[in-house]
Amino acid sequence: MRVDETRRGYLYGLVAYGLWGLFPIYWKLLRPAGAIEILANRILWSAVCCALLLVILRQWRWIAGVLRRPRTVAKLVAAAALIAVNWGTYIYGVNSGHVVETALGYFINPLVSILLGVAILRERLRRLQWVAIVFGLAAVVVITVDYGRPPWIALTLAASFGLYGLTKKTLRLPAAHGLFAESAVLALPAAGYLGYLSATGTGTLGTISVGHTLLLVGGGLVTMVPLLSFASAANRLPLTAIGVLQYLTPTMQLCCGLILYGEPMPTPELVGFVLVWIALAVFTADLVHQARRSRLTPVTAQAAEATEF
Repeated sequence: MRVDETRRGYLYGLVAYGLWGLFPIYWKLLRPAGAIEILANRILWSAVCCALLLVILRQWRWIAGVLRRPRTVAKLVAAAALIAVNWGTYIYGVNSGHVVETALGYFINPLVSILLGVAILRERLRRLQWVAIVFGLAAVVVITVDYGRPPWIALTLAASFGLYGLTKKTLRLPAAHGLFAESAVLALPAAGYLGYLSATGTGTLGTISVGHTLLLVGGGLVTMVPLLSFASAANRLPLTAIGVLQYLTPTMQLCCGLILYGEPMPTPELVGFVLVWIALAVFTADLVHQARRSRLTPVTAQAAEATEF
């Protein structure tokens, strides 16, 4: 029975990370809509999809409990703001021809999470973690020199996602509940912006084609499905397996940028990516070593809240 559950866990994990890895293709299909319009549609329709799911499951009682806790509401607002920055930056990066840089952001995200643990949670780094951080910082320096500027898209993605995960860690909401709460916080301004675009005739929802409109609306479902798949995987797999599987997403995104969209990767940038991969290899080795020492148990559904692309 346990073997079957583990296999299902890997299947759910592959579905989740595989779908996230294909996101560049999906968001590019939404052009000529701008990044903010795509973001507003994603937020609004995510709220609608999650609301429908919660209605079907008859899971509404938790909302009253959340609204009675101002501190929890404040955390939800903060998480919503951070994920909006993350989503908006990612969509902008993809549709402005920087898919490779967005992939870099999610490659370095685990290293940023380590730094946040040290800076905010006062965690102590192990030796291999320090080695991973040094390689990661070296990669950022190399790529900064190559670009002639810091890789702002990658750094914004990594920082916003790391802070988002840190915020969500204390909320302990199931995946669908958390996504609904965050998208609901942002739904009113998103709907207002879409209404403004419609009134001024500058929006694309319902004006380009039926297919384009369905893709915009489908952004909510595309957001919810991999998140729920990840939650199912997190319930069945050890943290080490999740830690390794997470690299599938930026790897696929990198391939999309290089192969599908022909983005360049000059030698200095390649060196930067190699340094990041070395850092991640060291980080993963440390993760596996610690898991073996502590006989890590499967992660719970709350872990899913740290991953919402």
